Amino acid sequence: MNMDRLKSALRPETLTFLPGDDRPQDECGVFGVRGHSDAAALTALGLHALQHRGQEAAGIVSFDGQRYHSERHLGLVGDNFSRADVINRLQGAQAIGHTRYSTTGETILRNVQPFFAETATGGFAIAHNGNLTNGLTLRRDLVSHGAIMLSTSDTEVVLHLVARSLRPRFLDRFIDALRQIEGAWAFVGMTDDMLVGARDPLGIRPLVIGDLDGVPVITSETCALDIIGARFVRDVRPGEIVVFSADGMESIEPFPKRAMRPCLFEYIYFARPDSVVGGKSVYAVRKALGRELARETGVEADLIVPVPDSGVPAALGFAEAAGLPYELGIIRNHYVGRTFIEPTQQIRQLGVKLKHSANRGVVEGKRIVLVDDSLVRGTTSTKIVAMMREAGAREIHFRLASPPITHSDFYGIDTPDRDKLLAATHTLEEMRDLIGADSLAFLSLDGVYRAMDEGARNNAQPQFTDHCFTGDYPTRLVDLEASKGSHAPRGLSLFAEAG
Repeated sequence: MNMDRLKSALRPETLTFLPGDDRPQDECGVFGVRGHSDAAALTALGLHALQHRGQEAAGIVSFDGQRYHSERHLGLVGDNFSRADVINRLQGAQAIGHTRYSTTGETILRNVQPFFAETATGGFAIAHNGNLTNGLTLRRDLVSHGAIMLSTSDTEVVLHLVARSLRPRFLDRFIDALRQIEGAWAFVGMTDDMLVGARDPLGIRPLVIGDLDGVPVITSETCALDIIGARFVRDVRPGEIVVFSADGMESIEPFPKRAMRPCLFEYIYFARPDSVVGGKSVYAVRKALGRELARETGVEADLIVPVPDSGVPAALGFAEAAGLPYELGIIRNHYVGRTFIEPTQQIRQLGVKLKHSANRGVVEGKRIVLVDDSLVRGTTSTKIVAMMREAGAREIHFRLASPPITHSDFYGIDTPDRDKLLAATHTLEEMRDLIGADSLAFLSLDGVYRAMDEGARNNAQPQFTDHCFTGDYPTRLVDLEASKGSHAPRGLSLFAEAG
């Protein structure tokens, strides 16, 4: 495909606009609490705080000492769990919840977590953030031995592995299951008498422990602790299983110790800015990324403009390091909602203006630096640049506070096939031309590591999971290898979906 055809295909008036389609889509968020009379309400509040991690569906399972109660719905947390009658149906002093973004297939109710099943050791409910890179392989083996799958999620595989184990105790069965799975996972689970959290041996996905006046909480991010007034205790360690029961807390570490590799994208994009991940303030890291970006890619300009909302902290850091004014040259409409996911042609032609509007009085006649966190397909970036041109910006310099995304993700992030990643198929100059900016630059990977206060990247052993930028996958991609080269990063199959 020649450049003229590519540029024509990327014209603002010809693009379908999906909110967030120019960056990786969110993952999932998990939350659990044990020993509180308002367990379900606290879980709903926690899921509100984790809404940024998944906006397609949400669910809560509670236990009242005799029965499990489940509410699983498509849509936003607030649309489904703000009514008193829904919360009142979720009786009991312990509950777990999940907010979800699917990474393959359609969003259907049978895939909404938490999942629940009766096993030989009693009831078991589970919610999952991440993706099993051998989930499809395990699924095929389970089905060939008579298992009946009710969803297309890889999380259901864990339920079956627990149920099939011959160990007498639930925890031993759970450990058996975890030893068979590979990939990225942060689980929160619940049985009749315990709340359980577990994190993969590399610590790719975050999981934290909190305390609410003596009541234990397990969740994806510290912002979910803040909303309920809980105290942060510590991170769940990579490879650790934490158990809360009437006997207190138990920590089990059944896996060999490995160097941890938390996902860089938690800091660049996924985690909420007010969260603390791995002991680092996400907001502070993003400002530091912006400062490094300014040092590496500085350009003569009049003002710094963030692409809201994800580019705001990095733009603040960029402006600080560059000594340039920071202005809101783009105003975001926060009330687009789901209405325009499948717009009419007339609405489609409005493009990015559904979500962003130019602040003409700020940008007209100015040389501006647009700062965003990442670039995936380039579609929304193209429209934003065109919108700034229409508003009268004299020069537009686009800066990304992360390296070029050149490889697909297999750990729970919804990224396109590699041939649809702009940086994997185009040179920097081709990308600049397609986007329509006067200049385009990305933060280097070493710059990211400097911003993380980790020094330059150690090529022998990276401190983080940075595979989207390097192709260095920290685990075996069992299902991908079995597919013999099939491009299937979104869950690895039409029939397997990430948790």
